[in-house]
Amino acid sequence: MPFVRISLPKKLSLETKNTISESIHDSLIQEFHIPEDDYFHVIEELEPHQIKYPESYLGISHSEDIVYVQITAGQGRTLEQKKKLYHEIATRISTSTAILINNVIIVLLENNGLENWSFGNGEIQEPKHLKK
Repeated sequence: MPFVRISLPKKLSLETKNTISESIHDSLIQEFHIPEDDYFHVIEELEPHQIKYPESYLGISHSEDIVYVQITAGQGRTLEQKKKLYHEIATRISTSTAILINNVIIVLLENNGLENWSFGNGEIQEPKHLKK
């Protein structure tokens, strides 16, 4: 698990949208050590009027190609792992698409990972790769 919600401009090509999703997933495998088949993403395609952002925030400029990445994951990663994840996601997206690194916004939401997920059957599963 994590669950990833990607909100981005509708105008982007399907190839770009898929590359963004794959970049995030590959980064999660590398930095959070998730299983390869732990791939739960929702891509929200938004019209320009549905995306709000400042032209500059904290000294970082943004444009109409802004991409929001919201990751819900279980707790337990270190600050260093989180820093590496954010860097890896932004770098992969910016090197494999036309999206600039400054237009990748990432928010990580954490929960306890064990009792806050159901992957089907209306039950709480206990994935073997999670520490108890």
